Amino acid sequence: MSSYNLLMLPGDGIGPEVIKEVERVIAWFNKNTQIKFETESELVGGAAFDSHGAAISENAMDLAHKCDAIIFGAVGGPQWDNVPFEVRPEAGLLRLRKDLDLFANLRPAICYKALADASSLKRNLVEGLDILILRELTGGVYFGEPKEIIDLPDGQKKAIDTQVYTTSEIERIARVAFELAKTRKGKVTSTEKKNVMISGVFWNNVVTEVHKNEYPDMELEHILADACAMQLVRNPKQFDLIVADNLFGDILSDEAAMLTGSMGMLPSASLGAVNEETKKRNAMYEPVHGSAPDISSQGIANPIAEIASFAMALRYSFNLTEEAQLIEDSISSALDTGIRTPDIMQEGMQKVGTHQMTDAILSQMNLKS
Repeated sequence: MSSYNLLMLPGDGIGPEVIKEVERVIAWFNKNTQIKFETESELVGGAAFDSHGAAISENAMDLAHKCDAIIFGAVGGPQWDNVPFEVRPEAGLLRLRKDLDLFANLRPAICYKALADASSLKRNLVEGLDILILRELTGGVYFGEPKEIIDLPDGQKKAIDTQVYTTSEIERIARVAFELAKTRKGKVTSTEKKNVMISGVFWNNVVTEVHKNEYPDMELEHILADACAMQLVRNPKQFDLIVADNLFGDILSDEAAMLTGSMGMLPSASLGAVNEETKKRNAMYEPVHGSAPDISSQGIANPIAEIASFAMALRYSFNLTEEAQLIEDSISSALDTGIRTPDIMQEGMQKVGTHQMTDAILSQMNLKS
């Protein structure tokens, strides 16, 4: 019997609601398989700030370092818009990424056949879409210093953000890209803004060297980030795996998410390097969608992204590929029955709430197991 420890971080808004649904899926595995999951829960984001004045506690960070994987909900909301910058809800998420060195963010954009008409693009452009965007997560402008607003002698103010990358930071994300590409179509698209940013020139050069010296049999193409954004809506299926820095990866993965019909559909994984001694890696799994305070506490949030994030945990942290596929196939089959949460509602379909969508997924898991 295999046993794993999960840290659940529900957060704010719809985060706690969708975490409750993934806990039902975890309970299914505990009941119906020889795989056992033990869970602990802690506060993060605005909920943590309200409780103890910080976006994440030291106890939560200690548990994060010790657990086998983190299942994260969402953070943020308008009630925390005016808290000090260093303790804003998002600071908890950034600290987890930085302290656990979760440098590789995997964000798949998959269009389920049943939802092809829900996309804002024509069906022929998105049906069968399967893109993986790999975002560097612990460097770049989100973490670079200095990061400040300063007073100028003439009475104006000046805001400064700093884009910083080292050779090793780019090399390791490039290696992850090529290794993942081996399991897909063997093609990597690297994106930057080398035409106007020196960090873009550097990124391009380092990725090119990694390709030349370590993965010469793989296909590599470079594209400017703005051109990539345009091509994602013009002809998205030309891409298979896109690797980008923190800022461009954030923007492009959100854009790719909407190609699928709803942000509520898509999971993500944030992975650290494999520890050579323990052979384990730090990892956090979370939905791409935010805390959606406008629909929280209404029972209408789409739980699919959170449940699919747990499937990614099974695949990337525990090597439980068949179990991950069971969840993913059950999601697809549940959608094929015609049920929809409000965010993906289509004419002629049956509108259901958060709990009912999970009911349908669990029902399909029972049928397939």
